[in-house]
Amino acid sequence: MTERELDRIIEMAWEDRTPFEAIEVQFGLTEADVIKLMRKELKASSFKLWRKRVNSGTSSKHLKKRSEEITRFKSSRQKNISNNKISKR
Repeated sequence: MTERELDRIIEMAWEDRTPFEAIEVQFGLTEADVIKLMRKELKASSFKLWRKRVNSGTSSKHLKKRSEEITRFKSSRQKNISNNKISKR
């Protein structure tokens, strides 16, 4: 995995509206893989904040928890990022 891909995965993991399923489609990493990656790459305090945020009851990181009003698969900023497999479909 390149540094650029790693940075993008971390960015997507922090984004509230990007579900784990989007990361899996783009990079082939399951939710468990993303958690391991975040634990390895983030400082302990940052990882704890991220996990708390993801586990909150209002999190949209899981498609099943998302509001039905949210129909898009990517953030509005994502189209500006090159080498993004989903935005090129």
